[in-house]
Amino acid sequence: MTVVLSRSPSLGPLFARGALLSVVKRPRPDAEFPRTRLVLPGLRVDLARLAAYERVCGFATGDDALPVTYPHVLGFPLAMRLMSARDFPLPLLGLVHTSIAITRHRAPAATGEHELTVYVDGLAPHRRGTEAGVVTEMRVDDELVWESRSTYLARHGSTSTGTAPAEKGTSLPPVAEWRLAGDIGRRYASASGDRNPIHLHPLTARLFGFPRAIAHGMWTVARCLAAHGVPQAALVRAEFRAPVLLPGTVTYAAQDERFELRGGQGRLHVSGSVYPLAP
Repeated sequence: MTVVLSRSPSLGPLFARGALLSVVKRPRPDAEFPRTRLVLPGLRVDLARLAAYERVCGFATGDDALPVTYPHVLGFPLAMRLMSARDFPLPLLGLVHTSIAITRHRAPAATGEHELTVYVDGLAPHRRGTEAGVVTEMRVDDELVWESRSTYLARHGSTSTGTAPAEKGTSLPPVAEWRLAGDIGRRYASASGDRNPIHLHPLTARLFGFPRAIAHGMWTVARCLAAHGVPQAALVRAEFRAPVLLPGTVTYAAQDERFELRGGQGRLHVSGSVYPLAP
């Protein structure tokens, strides 16, 4: 079923609804999931919010092209509408963004109209629970210009199948050390609309088991990609390995197509790659 929306959903009520429904959900990989496709046509980018996003993530401002991660921000309210619904089998509270794969066929312009489509494409067993895949697509004049697939994990014990633990491997050559202020989560939330309480203040983060607020996963990968650079047409992959506590210090490292973000004692937070695509 396809549902065409007239405007982007408001995230606040979606967080609240998803939190209330979380207490009655019992996730499992063979559960039914919604087949609804949400479509938002005629979307225009708020250029002031875009500029704020570019500043907090380290992208150059003033370019007509959208940063490679920004369509995810635009599509996130639609994804939240799906994941906070009664028929979505995983509880929203505690849901962890574990990976994202982005295919940018060409860089969409910041101006003009865009069409977004978001849908859940399945559930899969994971060694720590159940993962859901959420696909976001952006079209301009019926042309698919950008698409992504994110995975979100609901923890509920160990399983015998699913993703094996990642090997640490050899660290990439360090490029820069970044000192992250304690307000990065609030600044990113203001620019992106993602006001999950684990990112905003130490007190609200502690309610969910974190000693301090943690950086948004999509901020960490955006910051890495702003430093790495992304071709006009590219395949980007990133995995979120461990949360980044705020404030804190991290090391950005890169070599050829690969990049990573590490913290104290070499702890791996984000690993990823960027590959150019043939035009």
